[in-house]
Amino acid sequence: MFDFLAETLAGDKISSYSGHTETASWFRPEPGVIIFEPHSKNTKSVLISAAIHGNETAPVEIIATLVNDILMDRHTLKVRLMIILGNLEAMRQGKRYLDIDMNRLFSGHFSCYDSNVETRRAATLQQVVADFYNKKPTQSKLHFDLHTAIKPSLHKTFGLLPFVKSGQYNHDMIAWLQSIKLQALVVNHAPAATFSYFTSNEFAAESCTLELGKAKPFGENNLQEFVNIQSGLINLITKQQYTENTDSTLSVYKVTQVMTKRSEHFKLHFSDDLENFSAFKTGSVIASDHDVEYLAEKEEAYILFPNSKVKIGFRAGLLLAEADLSAITLQPQ
Repeated sequence: MFDFLAETLAGDKISSYSGHTETASWFRPEPGVIIFEPHSKNTKSVLISAAIHGNETAPVEIIATLVNDILMDRHTLKVRLMIILGNLEAMRQGKRYLDIDMNRLFSGHFSCYDSNVETRRAATLQQVVADFYNKKPTQSKLHFDLHTAIKPSLHKTFGLLPFVKSGQYNHDMIAWLQSIKLQALVVNHAPAATFSYFTSNEFAAESCTLELGKAKPFGENNLQEFVNIQSGLINLITKQQYTENTDSTLSVYKVTQVMTKRSEHFKLHFSDDLENFSAFKTGSVIASDHDVEYLAEKEEAYILFPNSKVKIGFRAGLLLAEADLSAITLQPQ
């Protein structure tokens, strides 16, 4: 049997395009992509992705282990499952991206740039996802896009929910996020070019970007730190259900401002080593760009993903406010 990660890191050659285990068939439509179709009846189509940023290796190792275990018949699938490793060339070079941040290229945004390896890959991934979700419609579609953050966070694990018009999210998905002991959720306030927004908006998938610690090179991750997400993914694909964690202390935030780098004069007004979710008092100047100031306006603000080194025109950070979990959770019918 082939090693999914080792073969993907070695190049685009696919040694085996299809096959089967005792409980599922599988095929590989593109490098870094594998789809499992269980023999049993199922009601869910689940997409698990990683390496949209190539240097975020812990999620890659987590889902590579999952793939190998399924191929070895260690898990009996109860869902349709697609696994995607995203930015393959950046992953092979140990870089976040080569030319353009791939998580700014979905929902057709790849067409806004000159063709390169990342724009072409984003277009390919959009098509294989469409084929997966449309081939066999199921009662529910899920997508968890696994990442790690550039810098440390006060919440070690957290999720980002893509914007939906209703402002409310499926109760079962929230329950699953609680079951893996996620520490925080961030609710986006507008459409975006991210992978999770693409699957949510285009296919009505219950989608979430998961941030699981800090980016490290291959071989330097302690996967014992990720046992909750590992067991949660196994439960999701083998049981189709999970027990809500009533002891969960899930902090919830909503995005209130997006800080955009408009020129090389963009400046963060705090130390580069400040952790994600650090708080700023009302009235604090958090960043500036020429005559534009980003302030904690009406309430205490929390910082997420500050990065003054992004390209001009790209997001340089998010400002958050605290929110209420019950207000964003769509109650079961």
